[in-house]
Amino acid sequence: MEDGRGNQLDLPRDRVRGDSEKRRTWTRPLALAFALALLCAPAHVVSQQDAPLPAFDPFVAEVKKRLQTDSALQSGYAFSERQTEQKLNGSGAVKEQHVKVFEVYPPLPGEEPYRRLIEEDGRPVPVSELEKKDRDRRKKVEEYARDAAARTPSDREKAQREYEKALRERARDIDDIFNVFDVRMTGRETIDGHPTIAFSLTPRAGAKARTDSGKMMQHFTARAWISESEYELVRVEVEAIEPISFGLGILARLQPGATASFERRKVNGEVWLPARMTYQGGGRVLLLRKMRLAGSSDFFDYRRFSVVTETTIAAPANTSVK
Repeated sequence: MEDGRGNQLDLPRDRVRGDSEKRRTWTRPLALAFALALLCAPAHVVSQQDAPLPAFDPFVAEVKKRLQTDSALQSGYAFSERQTEQKLNGSGAVKEQHVKVFEVYPPLPGEEPYRRLIEEDGRPVPVSELEKKDRDRRKKVEEYARDAAARTPSDREKAQREYEKALRERARDIDDIFNVFDVRMTGRETIDGHPTIAFSLTPRAGAKARTDSGKMMQHFTARAWISESEYELVRVEVEAIEPISFGLGILARLQPGATASFERRKVNGEVWLPARMTYQGGGRVLLLRKMRLAGSSDFFDYRRFSVVTETTIAAPANTSVK
């Protein structure tokens, strides 16, 4: 692994990556819940001629093997993200918009990815600010490397147990999808030239969620598109069908009709990774402030990030990132 400045650090491989992604608005926990479910989004779809659909159980069994959270999928890559956040008026028109561009690097265990803000609303971040942030990051990586080198066999065994526990929890989240939802194949469709099987996901009446993410899922309906040949999630669209509270209803409350969509693309012909996420909805923050928000995140410029990666952090360009 690199330290964020292009210097290689041979860190232990038994470390545990944190899967959660903290978000700065009430839309962020929502996006995480979707990522833990079966989820990513439709744009334009073209129906194919009717043909026998694959057998449900064997197909779904293959899909389950490949379901992972976005953060787990991205953890082996450095990439760029363009994040757009909008405030809307009562008629849905944009009254305020902010755009940020980040370089994103894999996290240290238990931490968030290193998100290096390089542009804000079309203006490059000053080099001096980037250099300060890079120095802080380098210091943190070096401290981790020293601590990791001093770990005992007992420490490594504990890390492995924690990793295996995280895998079991993820498996329970995936199983809860099929406990909470009535999942049905609805047809065969082509999305961006890729043959997929379309699914509908409707909450089961009386279903008892077994996980926190399952409890979140019960408030949504969803449609999903799965690659027919590779069993990979291609797109998902979800919609809230009842109010959803965060922080015991004190932090925020999301209203029915809120939507989110997720889209994935095959990168370098080898792996499916997040390409775009959108959201739109209304609610209340701190029980008082009404808000109507929309936004998107576009993920691009993926490159492998490992011990042998020759990635370096570039100085900000003088022009906007496209």
